[in-house]
Amino acid sequence: MNRTALALCICAQFAALPAAACGQTYDVLIIGGEVVDGTGEKRFRADVGISGDRIVAVAREGIDPSEANQVIEATGRVVTPGFIDNHAHVQISIAGYPLSENFLRQGITTLSSSLHSGGQPWPLERFASSLEMAPNMIFWAGHTWTRQQVMGNENREPTPDELEEMRELVRESMRQGAMGLSTGLLYVPANYAETEEVIELAKVAREFGGIYVSHMRNEGAGLLESVAEVIRIANEADIPAQINHHKAAGAGQWGWSEHTLAMIDSANADGLNIVHDLYPYTAGSTGSSVLFPQWALAGGTEAFQERVEDPETRARIEDEMRTIWRTDWGGDDLARVQFRVLPSNPSYNGKTLADYAADRGFDRMDIEAGIDLAIELHKGGGFSAIYHIMDEADVIRIMQHPLAMIETDGDNVGFGEGFPHPRSYGAFARVLARYVRELEVISLEEAVKKMTSMPALWLGQDERGVIAPGMLADIAVFDPEVIQDMASYTEPHQYSVGIEHLLVNGIPVITNGALTGDRPGRWLKGPAAKPIS
Repeated sequence: MNRTALALCICAQFAALPAAACGQTYDVLIIGGEVVDGTGEKRFRADVGISGDRIVAVAREGIDPSEANQVIEATGRVVTPGFIDNHAHVQISIAGYPLSENFLRQGITTLSSSLHSGGQPWPLERFASSLEMAPNMIFWAGHTWTRQQVMGNENREPTPDELEEMRELVRESMRQGAMGLSTGLLYVPANYAETEEVIELAKVAREFGGIYVSHMRNEGAGLLESVAEVIRIANEADIPAQINHHKAAGAGQWGWSEHTLAMIDSANADGLNIVHDLYPYTAGSTGSSVLFPQWALAGGTEAFQERVEDPETRARIEDEMRTIWRTDWGGDDLARVQFRVLPSNPSYNGKTLADYAADRGFDRMDIEAGIDLAIELHKGGGFSAIYHIMDEADVIRIMQHPLAMIETDGDNVGFGEGFPHPRSYGAFARVLARYVRELEVISLEEAVKKMTSMPALWLGQDERGVIAPGMLADIAVFDPEVIQDMASYTEPHQYSVGIEHLLVNGIPVITNGALTGDRPGRWLKGPAAKPIS
């Protein structure tokens, strides 16, 4: 065997080694594509060379394919940074779904698991360090989890000692790598907290260079007050703040995004640092608890059952539910509430509360029947649902705002399991298909910026989010005329199409539309846990 043949044989045996080890310049070379680099600047034709986990060349004049170990042909495709999901419910489930296929097939390479009402892995450092996953992951210190460790689900203010216990838990979360403090103020028990409690915990995150991110206290009739609360927390804690899934929920609030965006602009003009994100749908998804006054849920299921069995208390609950339904969640049409998972009667998964009511002899517009049925279902364990409560004009207005980014608010899902909101499968692809290609309300360049460099810089990941030499190689390759969300409210288990190649830290996780099974994702630690160079 001559030396040339021997060299080729060795390179074939050790193809996973950096290209330079085999006498080549690039491990991966993407040729012929239109680069949308993530900065918002106009696309340009260039070849992109990758060595190890870094982009090492972006050549408008082209690169000889013979210089690469692997060549990806991207003619007629766009080449972008991998997308960063600003909020996904994956902080625990990532261990069970390490490939996160429903996210990868949207072009997502980094998941930010801001917790809201969910549990927090603990100890965070041990859990996060043990993961082997396809996407990168970001973790947060969860206010709900923190409060529950100290106070359970009690509806009261913490004592000074309890508040200090919560502070210490946030400190330790930050030390272990949390990106900042995350709150879900709509939900029990977080919504039992006064604003002052949140400010004190946000101050702890700020000590470590962290960020405050929030599911606001109310996205319906209390929307303006809730935005004002985020602004107050940012101001008094002196911390950058982010509003997750910014929306105007309930027909009475449609159009209010004009006011909320003006409030964000005014706060930034006053020297604060406030951003926001959204998912591109007119329906939200959460549990049945949002249909009830939160005081009625304190103490758990048994306490709730006792309250609704007392005639005077039940009358008060029903009266407050009428306001909640009409202003925020259901309107007067029970079909606006679509069951995702109804544990007490799974045959209704995917059907609506109107269907459930009709089968019991009630009209779909009978809100009194809807309230009675919701109480009975909640006594039986509750349900999760899709709530059709937003107006697309608000979605577009929020998306077009210069400080808006994109999220899924989605879950890791097994294909065919349960009845998820379609956003878990389609949010990022939907932005590119409906709002860029079909409606043309935002350019491809601006959409990609909102998905890449904006969240990367916001989260302190300044080596990601842009196609440029020296940047980490999280890269998506797709056909802008083909990319499409396929999941719907009635048929949610459908992967998005169009992502042909996806690289995470220089390693392909999708090649020619097929998952590779590789798990090159990394834990992107918060500022307190980053090594000082």
